[in-house]
Amino acid sequence: WVDVAELPAEARSTLALIKQGGPYPYDRDGIVFGNFEKRLPLHPRGYYREYTVKSPWRRDRGPRRIVAGKGGEFYYTADHYETFRRIRE
Repeated sequence: WVDVAELPAEARSTLALIKQGGPYPYDRDGIVFGNFEKRLPLHPRGYYREYTVKSPWRRDRGPRRIVAGKGGEFYYTADHYETFRRIRE
């Protein structure tokens, strides 16, 4: 678990954008997250959506994401899906 207050500022901003429904800065924000690594609880395809957390030191989208589940849960990864921490609000 990770508390919202412990997230990087960019992740807190992304979480706020998700909750308000956008607009998102990256075209791929909101795409289906397949959970191919099976590191999140298993659900049917389409249950999870992923959103980019800006990495200011990178020119590309970088490794940080928030993954949102249809049940209202959110997960943060800083290492491009290697590990996840559920966000406690």
